[in-house]
Amino acid sequence: MATRASFCTTMLLLSFLFAHSLAATTQAPKLRYIMYLTGQHNVVPEPPLVSDVTQVALAFMRSDIFNDVGRTEWPLFTTVDEVRPKFTKGTAIQIAIGGWGDTAGFEKAAKSEESRDLFANNVKTMLQSTGADGVDIDWEYPGGNGEDYKTNPNAGKVWEIVAYPKLLASIRSAIGPTKTISAAVPGLPRDMLAFTRETIPDILKSVDFLNIMTYDLMNRRDNVTKHHTGVMNSLEALEAYADRGVSHERANLGLAFYVKWFKTAAGVNCNEQPIGCKTELMEDPETGADLGQAGAFSWHDDVPSELSTSFQKAKDNGAYDESGGGYFYWDEAERLFWSWDTPEAIRRKIPEIVDKMHPGGVFAWGLGEDAPRFEHLGAATEALSSLSSPGDAKSYRERMEL
Repeated sequence: MATRASFCTTMLLLSFLFAHSLAATTQAPKLRYIMYLTGQHNVVPEPPLVSDVTQVALAFMRSDIFNDVGRTEWPLFTTVDEVRPKFTKGTAIQIAIGGWGDTAGFEKAAKSEESRDLFANNVKTMLQSTGADGVDIDWEYPGGNGEDYKTNPNAGKVWEIVAYPKLLASIRSAIGPTKTISAAVPGLPRDMLAFTRETIPDILKSVDFLNIMTYDLMNRRDNVTKHHTGVMNSLEALEAYADRGVSHERANLGLAFYVKWFKTAAGVNCNEQPIGCKTELMEDPETGADLGQAGAFSWHDDVPSELSTSFQKAKDNGAYDESGGGYFYWDEAERLFWSWDTPEAIRRKIPEIVDKMHPGGVFAWGLGEDAPRFEHLGAATEALSSLSSPGDAKSYRERMEL
């Protein structure tokens, strides 16, 4: 009897181990988990809080320096060697090039085959010099609607729509298949001028994935209130790229570790309709300049003194919009509309969007912006770890080997 009992116990243990092994081998690939680390908030938490991060993008290196012949220096707020030990072994470190308002370098680079090759070969040299694992191309935006869209109209930038995938192709050719190329791309359909059904196939030949900026979805160009990083408008952004031919696993969902506020119009009661309420004019219609009627700050920033009372009311009394999927508050006395994600909103957002759109990853702007408490980072990590069916996250090299 003892032998039979021992045999049964052994068989049960083997069955359990086989089932566990099968589950492990059939589990879907891990979602990409990307953090931008910025010069404005160069803060990294203790290693356990970033142990699940798969990529870090150091933001930013200026685009214009890659147009210099014979350049050997690559100015950045930190170095790859300083950053790499702060993350788990194997975490990829990218250099993010560009950023909001930095378009001139890209425009010069994209002009001709010769200029594209110069830019691309400088990217290759920079990667060799810094030891980075890849680049994130943050051109905001090819085809227009950038910071200078009033002074340099879109009509003069139509050529960039075709030139953009050519520049990406030159970079890929120069750096080879083992380095990562990602692109930060607009979250508002009105800004997706260079991302069409015609251009997307060529773009995807060169990049590993797209970081879709599903934040700042309300900005000073709007005239009614909406969530700046809500679930519904994030879904609309992902769907827009899917409709243009971006496979789900090549798209990353963006998270915002910061708060935005907007001044609403005088004489309008936003209590009746807080979402879709008229705002003050927030941008100069002639120059595109900021009129001071909107703004943002991160969790790492000191709240501006003139906003501190209103923001405290927002934190105390804000509500989650079940329809749009975002936290908001309207301060009637100050006529301020607040839009942000709480940690709980992030815990809800990630599984809801992943369940519907199955993106290949999630990224946040930015890691240090969530200091010192890192509550939003923790919420995102918790939400990702709870997912049972993450997307496929093949690299460029892996796709080429299929």
